[in-house]
Amino acid sequence: MIFTIVVAILSIIFLMVIHELGHFIIAKKCGINVEEFGIGYPPRIFGKKFGKTLYSVNLIPLGAFVKIQGEEGGIEDYQSFVGLPIRKRVAIVLGGVISFWVVAIILFSIVFSMGVEIPIGDEDVLNPNSVKVEITKVFSDAPAEIAGIQEGDIIKEMKSGNNEFQKVNKIKDFQDFVILYKGQEITLKIQRGNDVLEKSLTPRVSPPQNEGAIGIQLERMSALIQKYPWYEAPVKGTIFCGELTFKAVESLAKLVVDLSTGKGLSEGAEPAGPIGLTVFLARAAEMGIGFFLYFIAAVSTLLAIFNLLPIPALDGGKILFLAIEKIKDKPVSAKIEQRITAVFFFLLISLSLFVTIKFDIPRFSEFWKNSL
Repeated sequence: MIFTIVVAILSIIFLMVIHELGHFIIAKKCGINVEEFGIGYPPRIFGKKFGKTLYSVNLIPLGAFVKIQGEEGGIEDYQSFVGLPIRKRVAIVLGGVISFWVVAIILFSIVFSMGVEIPIGDEDVLNPNSVKVEITKVFSDAPAEIAGIQEGDIIKEMKSGNNEFQKVNKIKDFQDFVILYKGQEITLKIQRGNDVLEKSLTPRVSPPQNEGAIGIQLERMSALIQKYPWYEAPVKGTIFCGELTFKAVESLAKLVVDLSTGKGLSEGAEPAGPIGLTVFLARAAEMGIGFFLYFIAAVSTLLAIFNLLPIPALDGGKILFLAIEKIKDKPVSAKIEQRITAVFFFLLISLSLFVTIKFDIPRFSEFWKNSL
């Protein structure tokens, strides 16, 4: 579990570094001076200067940063941010956003070259033959473990007594079946590799908290991403990234409408902050390299969209200020821009802390407990 959490944290840092690298590359291409490219946030651990740029590694591992000459105003020579034409400044800002999409397309291309099974909900209607209910965890000394059931087993069918076997296609159907026959012997037909086995066990009437009657955790899986030849995978990955972007924008628009009309979040939807994202990535890592790469690519796509929101303190906010400058033919005062950005940065941090306390910490506690 510790390993998956470390991998999750490193993945988030990787995405942040790539994001800042996008700003860095376009800034260099535009010929302006990049004063520092840092991984992590100060205090600085060490740094090395190459040319005019200091490359540093810093103590707080929460991302990365690029310090561009004149980005915050005050310097207007030909090597400063404010000395560039607006179109080039927009390109530098968009460089970070585009880098998220580039990473997503590359990872989705890898995923399509592998073929990946991904978790789906019971509400997803698919061909039953493409769906399986997989055991992802077996609790110690639970009926499932005593019966010889293992992680990775696929529950194919179930029955009680002398009744006929029923196919298992949804997690809820299986859970309802187990609850119905608590204290009575049931038989499960499971697939382990190429073998199909029958296991008999008796669901507990009063199981320990968070273990369930037979002591297993389940995931409904489907091979939605099929394997393609290497020359087709990049095309499929690009198309998939575009479709995901469109759906995410649609969902975001619906969320804005729902919140503005007082409907609130849809049922079951819970926001996630940095800790919550770490938990989701750690869970994805436990499900194999294929799904992990898929999940990172999806997160990268969502981060691209989030960063484009016209909110000061985000890339979209910077573009908003540049748009105002273009319309007025006069830049927004550096002090005013900094103050507005600081206010929104404080609001974003406050919102992140609220989400962390209300949703992420309980989410992490549950993940930690279930992983022990």
